[in-house]
Amino acid sequence: MSSSSFSYGWKYDVFLSFRGSDTRHGFTGHLYKALCDRGIHTFIDDEELQRGEEITPSLLKAIEDTRIAIIVFSKNYACSTFCLDELVHIIVCANEKGRLVLPVFHEVDPSHVRHQSGGYEEAFNKHKERFNDEEKLHKWRIALRKAADLSGYHFKHGKENEELAELK
Repeated sequence: MSSSSFSYGWKYDVFLSFRGSDTRHGFTGHLYKALCDRGIHTFIDDEELQRGEEITPSLLKAIEDTRIAIIVFSKNYACSTFCLDELVHIIVCANEKGRLVLPVFHEVDPSHVRHQSGGYEEAFNKHKERFNDEEKLHKWRIALRKAADLSGYHFKHGKENEELAELK
């Protein structure tokens, strides 16, 4: 555990929220390694953790015990109810406990996340068919909007190299 985490009572410095099938073996995997190489204690789920439909209490606790959440919004992030539930809890912790949230838009337009358009709209249409729970859908929409309104980074594959371009 890094000294900064320990001295302030955090279990982790960073919590990574991402859609595994989109970025685990690319962007998010590289980000995780870079953070760890710099001594930043980072939580990343293992592939077995998301087998069920609901977030486990241990994952909720990890979110609560982390100072900064980095949310990697990717093409299929909103397809995962697991990711959306995780995002809601991250936003609650940011609002109630002052946790920092840093969005990264990986090959997605931030306005699609903010307004649930494009692929995000398609995902919500499927969720609406699958669930008859307007309250849950509303919470997901609010969380996406709030996260997309934060200052963050937009990641696009470049011709010569990959880089993060500051949004705001």
